[in-house]
Amino acid sequence: MIIPNFLYSFYESSLTRRLEKEHLPKHLGLIHDGHRRYAREKGLLSYEVSYRIGMKTFRECILWCDEFEIKHITSWLLSKENLERPREELDPYFKVLEELFKDLIVDDLFDNYKMQFIGSTQLLPQKIKDLIKKVESIRSSGDKDLTIALGYGGRQEILDAVKSLIDERYESSQSSKDLKEHITDEELRKHLYSSDAPDIDLIIRTSGEARMSGFLLWQSAYSEFVFKDVYWPAFRKIDFLRCLREYMQRERRFGH
Repeated sequence: MIIPNFLYSFYESSLTRRLEKEHLPKHLGLIHDGHRRYAREKGLLSYEVSYRIGMKTFRECILWCDEFEIKHITSWLLSKENLERPREELDPYFKVLEELFKDLIVDDLFDNYKMQFIGSTQLLPQKIKDLIKKVESIRSSGDKDLTIALGYGGRQEILDAVKSLIDERYESSQSSKDLKEHITDEELRKHLYSSDAPDIDLIIRTSGEARMSGFLLWQSAYSEFVFKDVYWPAFRKIDFLRCLREYMQRERRFGH
């Protein structure tokens, strides 16, 4: 059944009116899942086509976040485990990522965003690493934050944070007891990849998978999760608004 565009527009407006900006998330996490399944279901010629559609959705989602004054966004575009996929799957994705990162540099949509990349970026192709440096150099300031997780693993982030904290404190500690006293929640946070970002309020994962797969394990301790049964390339503003509505309707207890 095809629903007329004017009905979608009416529903979007109705959802938007019900959302109260002061009760919406300040930090949004996005797990963009379902590109390959979308390509197979739609009979697309290649995964590259669905990846490109997904990046268009990514750009639109940034606009939606702007509309609702969500100033911190963490986007998981590639896990560390994804790097083990065959080259025939990774190469088209890297090609689309290159296109996205070039857009991040010149597109005025991102003018007010400070951008950083987190994860095991040293494992990425040299072209990608060069573009990462360029994006971070050009987008080094702004009143909003966009963090892109590439080659990212949540356990690896915590391991790296612990090692970094020990390296920092080892020489000044007189004993193992003294060293352990410095390994606190507050101190460890300072050594996470994106230490300046607030904890995640809401995490949205598309494709119907109801698991976190290690995304921001430390920062998501009290996050709300919404799992949408729609592939990322098909994710619409209506889906986004429904996620915000569900978040707003929940009572956050923060472990109490």
